[in-house]
Amino acid sequence: MKTGKLIVFSAPSGSGKTTLVHHLLSQQLPLGFSISATSRAPRGKEQNGIDYHFLTPDQFQAKIKADAFLEYEEVYANLFYGTLHAEVDRLWKEGKHILFDIDVKGGLTIKHKYPQNTLAVFVQPPSVAVLENRLRSRATDSEETIQKRLAKAALEMEFAPKFDHILINDDLETAKKEALQIVVDFIES
Repeated sequence: MKTGKLIVFSAPSGSGKTTLVHHLLSQQLPLGFSISATSRAPRGKEQNGIDYHFLTPDQFQAKIKADAFLEYEEVYANLFYGTLHAEVDRLWKEGKHILFDIDVKGGLTIKHKYPQNTLAVFVQPPSVAVLENRLRSRATDSEETIQKRLAKAALEMEFAPKFDHILINDDLETAKKEALQIVVDFIES
């Protein structure tokens, strides 16, 4: 099977990586989005097989035992996220380069497994204060969840130097342009 390029976007929650990934997918690029699996419940209007592959914790752990994941992480106790091998295979069969919106450790795992074919981009907020404001303005998480996300963000930012690019999302329109240029340059290389 022919393998395409892998483009990983990772960041602390609230950094804007999902917005940047959606922007890239709206461009005329040969990209396919890797739909992650998770053991969390859907939020808002999220749909199974479109936003995530929603699994119960037991289903997720059964797939771990069956070696069905390219990468996975237990982000919080009994809360898993991961990339199914079947998802990657599906997109490569379609002849697409794969765009990932995944956690920092998962992104680095993919970079480690496919070092020559992977572009790893770390999206960084301009500051922790801005990050906190973004998380609060979403109005989707409890105070406890926001505090967990902020603590995790501090740890995740320590991994930024291990990525190929650090994209600081201070101004969204500028970040969109920078993300597009980085990805186009990588695809064409």
